[in-house]
Amino acid sequence: MRYSPLLTDLYELTMVAGYFEHAMHEVPAVFDLFYRHNPYRGGYAVFAGLEPALQYLEELRFNDEELSYLQGLNLFPARFLSYLEAFRFRGKVTAPAEGSVVFGNEPLLTVEGGLAEAQFVETALLNIINFQTLVATKAARINYAARGSAVLEFGLRRAHGPDGGLSEARAAFIGGVRSTSNVLAGMKYGIPVKGTHAHSWIMAFPDELTAFRNYAQVFPEHCILLVDTYDTLKSGIPNAITIARELREKGYELFGVRLDSGDLAYLSIKSREMFDAAGFPEVKILASNEIDEFVIDSIREEGSRIDIYGVGTRLATCAGEGGGALGGVYKLVRIGQNPKLKVTSDIAKATLPDRKKVLRAVDPHGNFVQDVIALEGEPIAPGDVVFDPANPLQRVRLPHDVRLVDTRTVVMDRGERCQPAPTLEESADHAARELNLLPEGSLRFVNPHIYKVSVSSGLNRLRLRLMEEVKRHLLATP
Repeated sequence: MRYSPLLTDLYELTMVAGYFEHAMHEVPAVFDLFYRHNPYRGGYAVFAGLEPALQYLEELRFNDEELSYLQGLNLFPARFLSYLEAFRFRGKVTAPAEGSVVFGNEPLLTVEGGLAEAQFVETALLNIINFQTLVATKAARINYAARGSAVLEFGLRRAHGPDGGLSEARAAFIGGVRSTSNVLAGMKYGIPVKGTHAHSWIMAFPDELTAFRNYAQVFPEHCILLVDTYDTLKSGIPNAITIARELREKGYELFGVRLDSGDLAYLSIKSREMFDAAGFPEVKILASNEIDEFVIDSIREEGSRIDIYGVGTRLATCAGEGGGALGGVYKLVRIGQNPKLKVTSDIAKATLPDRKKVLRAVDPHGNFVQDVIALEGEPIAPGDVVFDPANPLQRVRLPHDVRLVDTRTVVMDRGERCQPAPTLEESADHAARELNLLPEGSLRFVNPHIYKVSVSSGLNRLRLRLMEEVKRHLLATP
């Protein structure tokens, strides 16, 4: 799918036009894309959206229709529109691999290039990375709550538009929800597609048993029956057991039933008892209906016998406290030879200037200990003192027994990808491995372990120096 360059905020175009008019458009610039707080008040995020973002950058160009529209706005001079005819992204992008575990204040994407091209891509990159990272994180939380039970993505009908449905299915797969009801996502991304039938199927026939029987006749090898249209325990499960017997007589087995309302924990326990007593212990019990990580956690504590969770609305809309939007931002950190930072009265919100690297301290067993954000060329070693980015007076010493691993690589240079895109399954496997390496308690939903992200001494000094320079400038201004 082509992303139009008009998928942007107007101010990106007005700024680029201004840079062009002042002959600043080719001045080298560096921008960081990052977020400040982990979503859902959790202990981490799962980075997603990189491949669509690189596709957008690789294919970025204005066609005749788009240029004609801009001309019709009567806002931009003809010479600027002529400049846009040959506009391309020819810059450099540094990023973690998709599926990487990431944390607040760390640069996710670093975009380098001429000021115009690096500025212009801000809105589209934030649109792609913010949403997919939020979905992948939500999916990882749901998958963790399921504790090994399968999770299906059912969110298309509640997703934020058609593209939102596709992006959500893709990102959810990276986060660990590895099947979808979205057939287009199945075709486009190779995600396994799963599904049952709706209540309307049951209601279209004279009675529930007839509806079950007709569905099983068409799909004997993949039969999952929705059992709560009338009464789950008095009608749905007994009729499903009848169909299970009829299928077995024909050489098939009923795959499962779906619960979509009521007390899911209680109904799953009773359904399991009834199927087991009837001689069908292998029939799977699938549950849906406004499920998220907290619901799954709760019903598991009540002893539920659910084998598969169908998660829709709350995954597709990223619902939950601290969810809704990732809050990623895109900030200028260097222009020409000058490092830059955005200063506020709250030092925790002051940006981190200049080109940087993100190093991960890994213990001898391969587990993650903490991250350090350092200047690009700054030497960092185990045992060095590092600083709290929100409070420079707080410092800790890196353990002596760790090794430091750069979490990011150059993924695009001169507007071209540096390596083949990984498969979606490879990105999902990467996420699963990284989540398992987090410190104990990081995956908790309530009061998770706070993974430490520090800044190096060199970066800390540079930020403090630039902040002092800004203060002196303000004091000297009449």
